[in-house]
Amino acid sequence: MPTPALPYLVQAGELAEAIAAPDNGSLRIICLGKPEQFLSGHIPGGVWLDQAKLNRGGMPAPGLLPDPDILESAFAEIGLGADHHVVGYDDDGGTGGARLIWVLEAMGHRRLSMLDGGLESWQAERLPLEAGIPATAPAAGRWKACPDPTVVATKDDVLSILGDPEVRILDARSEDEYLGRKTRSARKGRIPGARHLNWLDTIDPENNRRLRSPEVLEKMLADRGFDREHEIIVHCQTHQRSSHSFVMLRSLGYRRVRAYAGSWMEWAADGSLPVILEDTAGTGGV
Repeated sequence: MPTPALPYLVQAGELAEAIAAPDNGSLRIICLGKPEQFLSGHIPGGVWLDQAKLNRGGMPAPGLLPDPDILESAFAEIGLGADHHVVGYDDDGGTGGARLIWVLEAMGHRRLSMLDGGLESWQAERLPLEAGIPATAPAAGRWKACPDPTVVATKDDVLSILGDPEVRILDARSEDEYLGRKTRSARKGRIPGARHLNWLDTIDPENNRRLRSPEVLEKMLADRGFDREHEIIVHCQTHQRSSHSFVMLRSLGYRRVRAYAGSWMEWAADGSLPVILEDTAGTGGV
């Protein structure tokens, strides 16, 4: 099964061409959107995956990775194999598709793309949709997890790098969450040294929620002190939104990127860990 030549961040037209190609047997399109949307219309050849299967669940850190054997079972059910080129997408701005890409990368799968703008960008191009449950269920896959610790940061990892000038922490939550004006966790505030870049600011609502141009994104990052010389650790509340930030950085060519999947919910629940509670806008670089 030859692998389609698809970029990490794939556009709707590129994906449509790959679907139409006669040698597309290695393509596996996975929808992380709402099940009712999948039934009413999904990208041809796509299969649906419950996004909850990509999270461990349970408090205080529901966004942690499930055990590898749990993921192997989930991906086997949708026919995923080691040779598949996976394209992830959703119908809600990109966090579901991005979470899939990060989980697969954390488990060692490397043939990956995210559909820029998700279903919204596909529909904007007036590309065809299929409705209902696929007539033929995918054959059980033989995908095996090969965990890659280089894209995962634990709570202890984050604690150990606080104050390290070689590492930057990117907080992808809203400004109100970052500044401690609101919270959905045990405590308000932010991780010391975290720099704020709301994931929503990186997508363009006027362009079907595709990522903004590389030039705009690079300026956003540079203004906050992010560059390729530093390792970057991304997080949000449960590493759903920051999965999109992870994919954004990867799409720009940033290689030293990890995700703290426990995210703010886990950090805030541990009263022994330091927080900054200061209603002052800025990069948060202190």
